[in-house]
Amino acid sequence: QVQLVESGGGLVQAGGSLRLSCAASGSRLSSYAAGWDRRAPGKQRELVATISSGGSTNYADSVKGRFTISKDNAKNTVYLQMNSLKPEDNAVYYCRVASARGVYWGQGTQVTVSS
Repeated sequence: QVQLVESGGGLVQAGGSLRLSCAASGSRLSSYAAGWDRRAPGKQRELVATISSGGSTNYADSVKGRFTISKDNAKNTVYLQMNSLKPEDNAVYYCRVASARGVYWGQGTQVTVSS
């Protein structure tokens, strides 16, 4: 069974930075893709960033140049560095990890950006 433990959300002023972490067990990030999704109030969940097993990355247009996804295979942890945060980045952020049994999401961590 895949378990994901997220941390790093919180309240930050516009223009500030936060770093989200997601520690995974039950799936090896060296073998499977991982990423982050978010759901803003009143909106559908959207893909924010993905990192492949080999380290290739892709991002939603809305976060390109501001967010960076990375991972530490030894720690089996995926990160999302968020810089130049905007009020429109307000959302619950979910870690997403693939495995042989399918895709799993974490419980979510709230990111609040004040203007």
